[in-house]
Amino acid sequence: MVRAGALKEIELPLVIETTELPEEELKWCTVRLQEVLAKGNRLEASVFNIEGKHAREVLKQCKWPLTVFAGEKGLSECYHRGRFKRIWVEKSDLPIFQPSQIEEIKPKPTGFLSSLTRTDIDALRVRKGQILLTCSGTIGNCSFVGKTLDKQIFSHDLIRISAKKETDAGFLYAFLRTKISNALVRTNQYGAVVKHIEPEHLEDIPIPNPPDILKKKIHDLIIKSYDLRDESNVLLDKAEALLYEALDLPPLDKLRPRYFNAGVGLRNYSVKLSKLDGRFDGSYHVPIVESIIKQLNKEAAEVTTVGDPRISVRVILPGRFARVYVEEGQGTVFFGGKQLLELDPANKKYLSLIHHGERIKKELRLEKNMVMITVSGTVGKAALAPEHWEGWAANQHIIRIVPSSLNIAGYLYVFLATDYGHELITRFTYGAVVDEIDASQVSQIAVPILKDASTQKEINHLALEANSKRAEAYRLEQEAIKIINEEVIRAENKEVAI
Repeated sequence: MVRAGALKEIELPLVIETTELPEEELKWCTVRLQEVLAKGNRLEASVFNIEGKHAREVLKQCKWPLTVFAGEKGLSECYHRGRFKRIWVEKSDLPIFQPSQIEEIKPKPTGFLSSLTRTDIDALRVRKGQILLTCSGTIGNCSFVGKTLDKQIFSHDLIRISAKKETDAGFLYAFLRTKISNALVRTNQYGAVVKHIEPEHLEDIPIPNPPDILKKKIHDLIIKSYDLRDESNVLLDKAEALLYEALDLPPLDKLRPRYFNAGVGLRNYSVKLSKLDGRFDGSYHVPIVESIIKQLNKEAAEVTTVGDPRISVRVILPGRFARVYVEEGQGTVFFGGKQLLELDPANKKYLSLIHHGERIKKELRLEKNMVMITVSGTVGKAALAPEHWEGWAANQHIIRIVPSSLNIAGYLYVFLATDYGHELITRFTYGAVVDEIDASQVSQIAVPILKDASTQKEINHLALEANSKRAEAYRLEQEAIKIINEEVIRAENKEVAI
């Protein structure tokens, strides 16, 4: 029997058992029994990992008083929704987004719910000013709800966070974007295969509570950052509307042709031998593509291709290679197609300049206003590289189109990002398991030249202006995170400049 007072003297070494692993590569720490009891008798090593313990020690050294992130005594309230069985329909006024999309600048719905779905659909909507945190699978990605996401429907695997004081919202969001916060959030995850955290786990996360004037300074930077993202989306919507009007493009659903011989019980269509182009896969010849080309030829001054020297000077598809990663600050920022639509790609890695310097220079390096398309796995996502991506690197699952000039870069991006552009890209898809397209096929993608040169110029200008706003939005968010790190988390016991 152990006396209650003796618990303070007992220590439990918590070590991950491994075989044939050098001792210096082991990650281990000593855990007191009272810590185990305080964590609800949890014995997973991740709950007591070194990064989390270090993060708590750093916060203890902070000059500002500590409070907790959420809960009755915390700075916020948080919740998530229960699971529900979804009834999918082809189209409805209930578009739904997935948690993995919260960091995208301008996400598109992944599907549509039926009004017959048995759940409180309005409770699934997120509200402007909320903070969203992924709580299943990939833990800890976060976003702020601006005009773009306001009232949109998200699935249950998101924790919705509302600041108790409106001017604390940006401060809380910026804190969640720090490495200290991420380490603390991950210590609470559970699950053998798919990781999870619960809203109540945020009640255990310590957070400095600096003066309101400092919190508001951070909040204002985040609000301005998300306002700029919303403004960029408005500009791109305007550019797309101008393009549709100039080409007299109806909604794509109205252009889809009927398939032949409906009586045979399956979709079918005929293709002339002269139009096979050496492709015998049905997806290459889907009738919608022919309908799109006819519509473009009808209204455009000319329909050319991406490979036209007036459109691009180079289409780059990097080769596959074994990667050597290094720590942050020691190499080039590196990300993949999954993060292409994000302003600040999540889970960035860093490529060794020593091992990959020449490849980065020739194939991987990104340049401002370069048009990028995913060409493996999920094919057809398009992005225009913002200024802060200059010098970064992306993997071989993204093709780079180097525009012939700034006079065409924005226009090319706007067209390829439309539903029409997506159909023209994905028609080239090949592969039995993983979808692929290559550089030669991207060069063949049709691109219309408008009859009205001034309209094309306006579309191009709107896209470039939107891209500039996104770069400024990134700069403001990074400034807010820097203030959190330097003036809040690691603030010394002296006057802090505000």
